[in-house]
Amino acid sequence: MLPQFTEFCDQRSRFPRQLKWPVQRHPKRRLDRGFTLVEMLLATVILVVGLVGVAQLIPISLQLNKANRSDSTELVFAQREVDEMLDQPITATTFTDSLGVLCPAASTCNLGNPATPRVIVGSPVVMSNNRPIIDFSAAKVANYNFTYTDPNDPFGLPYDVRWAVITYANAGVATGKRFIVGVRRNGGNAPLLPVTLDTMVEK
Repeated sequence: MLPQFTEFCDQRSRFPRQLKWPVQRHPKRRLDRGFTLVEMLLATVILVVGLVGVAQLIPISLQLNKANRSDSTELVFAQREVDEMLDQPITATTFTDSLGVLCPAASTCNLGNPATPRVIVGSPVVMSNNRPIIDFSAAKVANYNFTYTDPNDPFGLPYDVRWAVITYANAGVATGKRFIVGVRRNGGNAPLLPVTLDTMVEK
């Protein structure tokens, strides 16, 4: 029995006593870290600066929107006033409006003077960027201005309407006229300038 046991032991010694399986090693994971206090403060400062900048644009945007609305009203009424003047006979020196829209009711609006040809008659005019505009800083001239309030405007804003006329005449008879009409909301319409239309009609 002893020789057989010895042979069995010799056979076992040929095999490894322990099987070693390959071990899969994972790379070391980098520890995740949060924001530092300095980074949080810097991000907060940037956010606050951006919000302040946006907040400052809101009142400016509202002001421009209001000014554009008034500017549109000024332009529409100035065009209506010019059209009314162009519809008058070229020899007419005045016109009226029974409705009191384009000329105050029971009043007379002047259309220049053929006795003083090629002279600006009516509201003072100044040059701006090489074009004539009505000088709203000057005093009003009778029968060459009136105040208009749009009945459809829920705010009831009044508008200052002024104009000047240059008459071209031949032997004292008008042969052409140049109308310079300006409209501005009372109190101004900053940052926009008053609307001024400049047109001419000839016989």
